[in-house]
Amino acid sequence: MPYIAIKSYPKDQATKEALAEKIKDAVIEAIGCPPEAITISIEDVKPEDWQEKVVKTEIEPRKDSMIYISGKKC
Repeated sequence: MPYIAIKSYPKDQATKEALAEKIKDAVIEAIGCPPEAITISIEDVKPEDWQEKVVKTEIEPRKDSMIYISGKKC
């Protein structure tokens, strides 16, 4: 715990690693878990596939558990 799955438009590996490092540090600070308890994945999704692969299948069915949607706090 925790497992963090990120889907985003394609980014280079260095950008993904920098993002994962910042998220790891934020999780450690916020909830105090050890680094070895954190799992982070980053999956590339093409812009033309975003609506079908992310919005319809990931966001819409889970709106009740979303903290932010499109940059706005729920």
